Amino acid sequence: MSSIAHSHSHSHDHSLPTPRHRNPNFDIFNPLRRWVDSIEVQNRKLAHVFCQLIPCCCPFERDVNLFGRTLFHIPALCKLNPLYDEFIGLRFRSLSYLADVCGEDITKYIC
Repeated sequence: MSSIAHSHSHSHDHSLPTPRHRNPNFDIFNPLRRWVDSIEVQNRKLAHVFCQLIPCCCPFERDVNLFGRTLFHIPALCKLNPLYDEFIGLRFRSLSYLADVCGEDITKYIC
């Protein structure tokens, strides 16, 4: 096998800035994550609002049926939400506050 030889030289201009590589630890949502995580549930009405607004299971997940046969399954899409874990934590803190501090029955919020 023969090799291909270049007849020209490669001149690189080293004065150009090199592209910056993205920091894999950089998270644009980190300030929002910290803010949601820092919310302390200390109000009964607000705890009820959080429990009502944040669903206990993904409302998008379902089976699509036709004439009794499953055509396809739509998977849970909530994990695509970059703040999913923080919202679930806030919901849990709200449920805990209502049950432990207020002594309320929270079964209506459990799926």
